[in-house]
Amino acid sequence: MTHHKEPMTGSPLIEIKDLSAGYDGRTVLHDVNLCVYERDFLGIIGPNGGGKTTLVKCLLGLLKPTGGSIVCHPRRSGGEGKLTMGYLPQYSTIDRKFPITVEEVVLSGLSGQKPLLSRFTPTQREKAAQVMARMGLEGLGKRAIGTLSGGQLQRALLGRAVVSDPEVVILDEPSTYIDKRFEARLYQLLAELNKERAIILVSHDIGTVLQQVKSIACVNETLDYHPDTGITEEWLERNFNCPIELLGHGTLPHRVLGEHKH
Repeated sequence: MTHHKEPMTGSPLIEIKDLSAGYDGRTVLHDVNLCVYERDFLGIIGPNGGGKTTLVKCLLGLLKPTGGSIVCHPRRSGGEGKLTMGYLPQYSTIDRKFPITVEEVVLSGLSGQKPLLSRFTPTQREKAAQVMARMGLEGLGKRAIGTLSGGQLQRALLGRAVVSDPEVVILDEPSTYIDKRFEARLYQLLAELNKERAIILVSHDIGTVLQQVKSIACVNETLDYHPDTGITEEWLERNFNCPIELLGHGTLPHRVLGEHKH
């Protein structure tokens, strides 16, 4: 058995058992079993329409499963209370014409932590400033989001997702933010964030995901999980039902990432 360079042991943060989900009377996902551990970096791949977004909605509590369960075990509250999650949505769901500044976007990630109709505290504004600096957005706080490049907008939204110090960050198709220059910076940021929290990255782009993940799952109506990211071309062919070449990455060798203890 091959393990992560930091073996995923102990009780998981998120436990999904026999999950099924769908909408309009149609089952999109069935028999999904998955555990997400502290400081895991889980890549969820799969074809469009295979159920990745449905799984994300279930994780975020936006969609009630039709069967099975999702049980969360927060660490920071001693196992009591809610697991805190940050979310980077898909690019297509963002209204870039919405009149909101970079600082307001990042602060909106703290909205659950302020009483209704009250202003953000100086401490919260300082926290937002630190996050913007970490995301490489210094000096852009007052800029409207419509004036940002794709990469800058992505990092502002990532700032919103992490400003509340969540235990899990879910990123939905982050490579659709088209700003290739910032892709390397994004993955560097994620590696830093991963030292403190679990990351779930959802993508149809295998090549991008494989570079960084510690474990991988393929969602295509059901889920196939590989805790050690050792993936063969045959497995990808079987789970994607399409030749790997179509995905633009040529032949993928069997690869295991990071330092593995046997």
